[in-house]
Amino acid sequence: MKDRERAAPKRVTMADVAERAGVSPTAVSLIMNRREGTRVSEDAARRIRAAADELGYRPNLTARALSTQKSHVLGFISDLVTTDRLASGLIRGASQEAKKHGHVLLIAETDGQSGAAEEAFSALTDRQVDGIIYAATRPQSLSIPVRATGGTPVVMLNAVSDDVAGAVIADEYAGAAAIVQLLLDAGHTSNVVILGRSLDQPDDEWLTFAVRRRLNGIWDTLHSAGVVPVAQIPCQPWSVNNGHRGVRDLLDNGIRPGALICLNDRLAFGAYRALTEAGIRPGGDVAVISFDDDDIAVYLDPPLTTAAIPFEAMGAQAVQLLLQRDRVHGQQLVDMPIRVRNSVTIPAQLDLRLTHANDDERSAR
Repeated sequence: MKDRERAAPKRVTMADVAERAGVSPTAVSLIMNRREGTRVSEDAARRIRAAADELGYRPNLTARALSTQKSHVLGFISDLVTTDRLASGLIRGASQEAKKHGHVLLIAETDGQSGAAEEAFSALTDRQVDGIIYAATRPQSLSIPVRATGGTPVVMLNAVSDDVAGAVIADEYAGAAAIVQLLLDAGHTSNVVILGRSLDQPDDEWLTFAVRRRLNGIWDTLHSAGVVPVAQIPCQPWSVNNGHRGVRDLLDNGIRPGALICLNDRLAFGAYRALTEAGIRPGGDVAVISFDDDDIAVYLDPPLTTAAIPFEAMGAQAVQLLLQRDRVHGQQLVDMPIRVRNSVTIPAQLDLRLTHANDDERSAR
């Protein structure tokens, strides 16, 4: 019976660490709480950290919160982000960046339900989080239940709001311009087709601010080069089946594309199938570019050239923005990396330039 009633191990305190390191508890507090500008010597700081590691010291977060008025917890409200295999990178990026700054992430999911956001904001502010990130799977404008925030700082992620000054989103315009310019530089200027949406298509629920910027980047770049698409194929939603159907109908109408600009990877997957069924080789007979960098894109034959949505980088930047003392207002745009693969035939001179650029990017990581 006594064995079953063994007392739990005693929690290691700052006093224990101070005794092991041969310093005062005050010095331990300064180092463990990461206070800036302390007079604790580097040698003493190293001894304190070593002693803390040896003893398995863990800070008392409740006591720290009372003394610093900071919980070191950030709230993350997800609008279906937790269930999306691509957009979940927003959470990974935010969580990793929060950890670097000594914070943890507390996640609340709305499941896309009306009214759930207000409940999530209330639940997080009741737990005195230091700030809240409100993230969406699909870029869109969201309203904030201001009274439920309790004055807690809020940053939008992959979304914007009239109620919040700070937002982190992908630079859709620049990403679209860059990948279309890659296509043009490679000499693919004839029989260009846009798959996904027509420029003169009436506004609807699918035309988010991100889609509009992506389209503008495509059109402005084509226009600057004097290239006019031979066809624009609306496809809502942007699915594999609709991509397949759109390209199949295009071919049935006697239009053979020389270059295909797909507005997302799922459309490109369907386009690949339709082209292959017609005996047309993607990357050989017709150049194909796309957006999103879905995990499957690299496994296509040939692998798909696509502009990536930088989800993890966006999540990290949202945390950085939230923790800034002098918070920057407005939209923070994150570059969309271009994944150059074999769906676009690249001239040797351009290929050499891109190889060096990719090497530089890998070295910077």
